[in-house]
Amino acid sequence: MVQSPVRRFWRILIAWMVVMLFFFPLFYWFTVAFKDAREIFDIPPRIVNFTPTLANFEEVFGLDFGGQKSQVARTGGGNFYMAPRLLDSIIIALFSTLLAVMIATMAAYALSRMPFRTRHHYVAWVLSTRMMPPVAVVIPIFFIYKNINLLDTYTGVILIHMVMNLPLAVLLMKSFFDDIPREIDESALLDGASRWLLFRRIMLPMVKGGIAATAVLCFIFSWTEFLFVLTLTQTSLKTVPVVSSTFVTSTGTAWGNMAALGAAAMLPAFVFILLVQKQLVRGLTLGSVKQ
Repeated sequence: MVQSPVRRFWRILIAWMVVMLFFFPLFYWFTVAFKDAREIFDIPPRIVNFTPTLANFEEVFGLDFGGQKSQVARTGGGNFYMAPRLLDSIIIALFSTLLAVMIATMAAYALSRMPFRTRHHYVAWVLSTRMMPPVAVVIPIFFIYKNINLLDTYTGVILIHMVMNLPLAVLLMKSFFDDIPREIDESALLDGASRWLLFRRIMLPMVKGGIAATAVLCFIFSWTEFLFVLTLTQTSLKTVPVVSSTFVTSTGTAWGNMAALGAAAMLPAFVFILLVQKQLVRGLTLGSVKQ
């Protein structure tokens, strides 16, 4: 059925309006990062007609662009230096994602392909662990970490983020393995391939898109997690969400500095998604067409 030009025009116009509706808060957040504190609260708000400044980025990352000082710096507040905290977030998110995806891929393959009793009960158990709210377990985990000296360490935060992401990763990867015809397994096993060879040489290349999609979700969940990092760390390391909550000075909340850190914190997530975007599209469409 061929659409009329008028109908097609309205469909495109409505689509762009919806995109702009969701994009505008992100755009405005970026503009706040380049504003002085006095311009942030102007009424009516200045969307594009303001004097941009890099002072907020200078204070947050300890750089010197030779620009003017922000309102926070002029009043003696601030002194935020968050480059190490951004590095903490990158290290924790990358390693927790890597471990979660590795373990989840092997567990999902076993749940999807290996016939054993009570397999469906294991799937229900994995799903039930995701239903428990983090606030219900954070205090017991705190005392466990205290007894085994994992408080305020990379290892402790990476492990808890990996455990937090595992249920979702296992269920996602199982769905991708379920979409692969079982005839492929039977043919490979009849040709003399072992289970490990079948998994490594045949199954993994076929679910690369699913691995990419799972890795993106695990990375985002780890990047934005707040409660466990707030409870299990003290001084040695902090992630971006926790540090952002401390942007308070004697003159109030440092919105410009918070916006600068938030704008910079979005870049690693975008870069990670761009690196896996080709496989991500394949993962999101895997299994959409059935033979």
